[in-house]
Amino acid sequence: MPKGVPETVPDDGLTTRQRRNLPVLAVHTGPGKGKSTAAFGMALRAWNQGFDVAVFQFVKSAKWKVGEEAVFRTLGGLHEQSGAGGAVEWHKMGEGWSWSRKQGSEEDHAAAALSGWREIARRLAAEQHRFYVLDEFTYPLKWGWVDIDEVVSTLRDRPGNQHVVVTGRDAPQALLDVADLVTEMTKVKHPMDTGRKGQRGIEW
Repeated sequence: MPKGVPETVPDDGLTTRQRRNLPVLAVHTGPGKGKSTAAFGMALRAWNQGFDVAVFQFVKSAKWKVGEEAVFRTLGGLHEQSGAGGAVEWHKMGEGWSWSRKQGSEEDHAAAALSGWREIARRLAAEQHRFYVLDEFTYPLKWGWVDIDEVVSTLRDRPGNQHVVVTGRDAPQALLDVADLVTEMTKVKHPMDTGRKGQRGIEW
């Protein structure tokens, strides 16, 4: 796609504007670092366009305070105060989904993941947000906690103009097949290879 110009134009009856404004389902997968980081970068662009942003973290512990969460909560507050950008919601499975008021535990993670997905599906049907990040959602799919066929059909048939980004390793082929944008992060080198742990400003 040199200089942002598609190499081919499909004979789909759509105008250039209509095709440009189609909703995007993106998947960031692979063993390399940067899947969530790239998704949050896209969410930042969406917020700047005034899109309503919702983040659902499926695996990271509620005690793990990622830097992006703090930034987006601040941006959400800025929107409420001044109208800049868009509204922001951030939900983490490990602390219990905010709508269910239940505390997560090792014993009910599968049920919590399914509860999270059911809420996302409800919001998609209601066109509640414009931009969704389903962070590390590939793991509940891989572990069989959430039915992949249901996820694929719901994401494929979502109404309106809702963008969705799914992150995590080992994304199932059925999800890759239905996605519009798939990026695989491949590790070439990592500081941990030489015994270095994560650090401020890089991992969090």
